[in-house]
This record gives sequence, structure tokens and C-alpha cells, in this order.
Amino acid sequence: MTKEETVKLISSEGFEFVIDKKAAMVSQLLRNMLSSPGSFTETADGVVNFPDISTTILEKICQYFYWSLQFSSGKETEFHIEPELTLELMMAANYLDT
Repeated sequence: MTKEETVKLISSEGFEFVIDKKAAMVSQLLRNMLSSPGSFTETADGVVNFPDISTTILEKICQYFYWSLQFSSGKETEFHIEPELTLELMMAANYLDT
């Protein structure tokens, strides 16, 4: 996989998640950031920092991106969310327009 096919998402604690660009495009916010015609750093570097999203929540969001791709291709499985993560996860999902 080439650098152009991946995106690096960085949590508030500095943990880096390298995911497929196709998976990241599940988020409307990331789609806009990564494919804008302007000269944005995110578009050029493929790196997005999330200073307000914890590592635990960002990891779950990345898992959701991949699950969403599988679900849209016809593979129906459940996506489990731990109850203690629900509120934080909903706020992050709202921010990411996911």
C-alpha cells in the first residue's frame, strides 16, 4: 500500500492510526479535508490531527470506518460499542460527520 492510499489519524495523546484512504472517506469531514482543491496540509500530507479525540475513541472510529465499508458491500455484521464509550463516541462521530 502506498502513502497516497493511506491516511494517518493522530489522537490527542499522539497515537497514530494509519488506515486506508477509502476507509477514511466514510467520514464526510475527512473526505472534505483530504480531497479539497486548496493547498491544505491534510490534503498534501494525508495526516490529520485530532487534539480533542482520545486514542480509545479514535481507535473505535477507525474500526467503524472498516465495518461501514464491509456493511455497505453487503456483509451484515454487528458493530459492538461499549456502553461507557457511547457518549464520547457519539460526539466524535457527530464532529466527523460519520
